[in-house]
Amino acid sequence: MNETSLIDTHSHVDMLEGISTHEAIQNAKANGVEKIIVPCAAAGDIDKIYNLVNSHDELYGLLGVHPSEVKDWDDTLIDKISRYSMSPKIVGIGEIGLDYYWDKSFNDLQKSVFIKQIKLANSLHLPICVHDREAHKDTYDILKEYNKSSIVVMHCFSGSAEFARECLKEGWYLALGGVVTFKNAVKMKEVAVEIPLDRLLLETDAPYLTPVPYRGKQNQPAYVRFVADEIAGLRGISYEEVAVATADNARKVFAL
Repeated sequence: MNETSLIDTHSHVDMLEGISTHEAIQNAKANGVEKIIVPCAAAGDIDKIYNLVNSHDELYGLLGVHPSEVKDWDDTLIDKISRYSMSPKIVGIGEIGLDYYWDKSFNDLQKSVFIKQIKLANSLHLPICVHDREAHKDTYDILKEYNKSSIVVMHCFSGSAEFARECLKEGWYLALGGVVTFKNAVKMKEVAVEIPLDRLLLETDAPYLTPVPYRGKQNQPAYVRFVADEIAGLRGISYEEVAVATADNARKVFAL
């Protein structure tokens, strides 16, 4: 294993178009990416994600239902996710959380399903990968009240430096992706400098949020190196330092 290998902690490789999972993994390896964690978004994708990560050594999975998909939640999923989580390739519950950006008409249902999935993660002793879009206060309050034991990863962190400090006080991890490379992402660049290295994770959120210099094209796990490079530059430290610290954190959080 390359000492400076990277781990992409959040990549929807099942959603890539025009490139096979095998090709995406080979591209990632050629760019120093050693492991890729694939989150689940929809209830109907749980089997697909489980089978995908069990078919590739480099892939690990998160199981859960994304806030935008909670209308398809069914309590029988608790047993199904619990059963699948016995596999060492399932390393967390996610992505779960709140999203008030697209549609606020079912916020209460989002909260209810978020709480159920937090409790599930606690019972399974698994970390949670949290999606929080324009819902910082409610996300924070629910985690504070209901999360008793799971490590928390704030995926694709989008809050201010001040909100980052509040999350860090709780011992949560913050994951940054391609947005930090955007010229106008001043807030994200501030956050990237402030997060202690032992609380930082890297991700692509592929196929979305492609970093510069590929912004506008489809994202893929190989591009997580541009995120590492940007953060290293912003902090005035070496790429290797960012790679080693974030990969160590990912191994610790997800027991890889």
